[in-house]
Amino acid sequence: MANVHTFSSCLALADFHGDGEYKLAVGDLGPDGRQPRLKVLKGITLVSHKVLPALPAAAVTFLMGPHEPRTPALAIASGPCVYVYKNLKPYFKFSLPLLPANPLEQDLWNQAKEDQIDPLTLKEMLEGIREKAEVPLSVQSLRFLQLELSEMEAFVNQHKSKSIRRQTVITTMTTLKKSLADEDAMSCLVLGTENKELLVLDPEAFTVLTKMSLPSVPVFLEVSGQFDVEFRLAAACRNGSIYILRRDSKRPKYCIELSAQPVGLVRVHKVLVVGSNQDSLHGFTYKGKRLWTVQMPATILAMNLLEQRSRGLQAVMAALANEEVRIYHNKALLDVIRTPEAVTSLCFGRFGREDNTLIMTTLGGGLIIKILKRTAVFAEGGGEAGPPANHAVKLNMPRKSRFYVDQTLREREAGTAMHRTFQADLYLLRLRVARAYVQALESSLSPVSLTAREPLKLHAVVQGLGPTFKLTLHLQNTSTARPILGLVVCFLYNEVLYALPRAFFKVPLLVPGLNYPLETFVKSLSDKGISDIIKVLVLREGQSMPLLSAHINMPMSEGLAAS
Repeated sequence: MANVHTFSSCLALADFHGDGEYKLAVGDLGPDGRQPRLKVLKGITLVSHKVLPALPAAAVTFLMGPHEPRTPALAIASGPCVYVYKNLKPYFKFSLPLLPANPLEQDLWNQAKEDQIDPLTLKEMLEGIREKAEVPLSVQSLRFLQLELSEMEAFVNQHKSKSIRRQTVITTMTTLKKSLADEDAMSCLVLGTENKELLVLDPEAFTVLTKMSLPSVPVFLEVSGQFDVEFRLAAACRNGSIYILRRDSKRPKYCIELSAQPVGLVRVHKVLVVGSNQDSLHGFTYKGKRLWTVQMPATILAMNLLEQRSRGLQAVMAALANEEVRIYHNKALLDVIRTPEAVTSLCFGRFGREDNTLIMTTLGGGLIIKILKRTAVFAEGGGEAGPPANHAVKLNMPRKSRFYVDQTLREREAGTAMHRTFQADLYLLRLRVARAYVQALESSLSPVSLTAREPLKLHAVVQGLGPTFKLTLHLQNTSTARPILGLVVCFLYNEVLYALPRAFFKVPLLVPGLNYPLETFVKSLSDKGISDIIKVLVLREGQSMPLLSAHINMPMSEGLAAS
């Protein structure tokens, strides 16, 4: 038993010493969540073991600069700090900036320092601040509120001389390429914090390059692009939404609202794959369009990306509570791996000297390592690999005729003249289309009025089987604030085929934005199953030029034909 208890975000693979041997770095929580450790494994052998001051939230590897040797550094997010290790030795510690303390809380501790209030009064007033104030209390005050009455006085005497410090913690972390998309290019650290912010750190100076705000606390991050060029950042938050941010945006540009809490977020090319606690996988675009949904047979415990670079394959791995690990390409199932115990974390990449290695940790602390065969090919649905058999059938191509050869020679010799003729015909076609469009506008043969004085919109609906049809005209004033009055509707039709009770009627006052249905009945008079066009004209009183018109293709009268 390896005694490894962690999550997918706390696993990282890299060549830390530049010797070609890729090792596994694990941010271990400990068997009871109280003994955090940084463990480094070479194969199944533990080669490094370091104590962490707080529970790890994420582990990533990144290149800090362009200098040789180009060995990656390891960053561990733990509490309010990021611990950077170079050659698996402590190198740098970055702490999150302090947050402004609550002024009322600060005033209470100042009074306690001068012995102006007793510990019991201090507790009552701090509880009142916690319930009403928008700024949360500091860790010092929260610990004080959890104490028993007998312990309060000693705590106040010990901490009353200390200044109030309010500091947030890191919830998630990932990397973003700085200026180049190469595999060995420098990367920035992207941190998600408990106070609903995203920070991008410079890889060399560890200064904050940019800060972004979110409506909720981020728990999963996915990024694409380069910081100096253009990038997109997707953050899954505790409020059940995924927010998309761009390079120049300090606030989210798009929002994807989920019907359940997210349990994992993986980017596959240009698709965001989200796992929810309703036992399902969803595929979204960066603009929030849902592409597909796959229902899982059990609860999702862990997710990660499977990338087989030799074949250009990217897929999603999902560890389930029924002791299965499923691999999906979009919504197609590629493979199912059954494990002796439920898997809690997944990591795929180069381990040792093998390019494609799957590393899994189980609920009881076990470690499972599987190596993908170099000749393995994933097939959707477990079918045969490769293209379908009909792709191998040779087409019966005809032999080149004398006419084909002559035409080819003609195109080579007169290519310029043929292109000029084609361009002349194309310009002539565009001219005819433009003339027809102008004529349609001048004669108001469009169902949408393009004049600024009478901005109208018209469409018609015909209902019924015949011989009597119900004709409904939907007339709308598309202006923003000006009503329209003094309009009439006229019908032009073949009186031998149709009869209308009113071929001319007035239109009431049209209020902007409202849709006015105007109804009338049309009776078919022909018993031969003949249909025709009815023209609808909208005119202003006293004018002969219509404002807009519509041609209604009347259906055949089925009722009259049947009789």
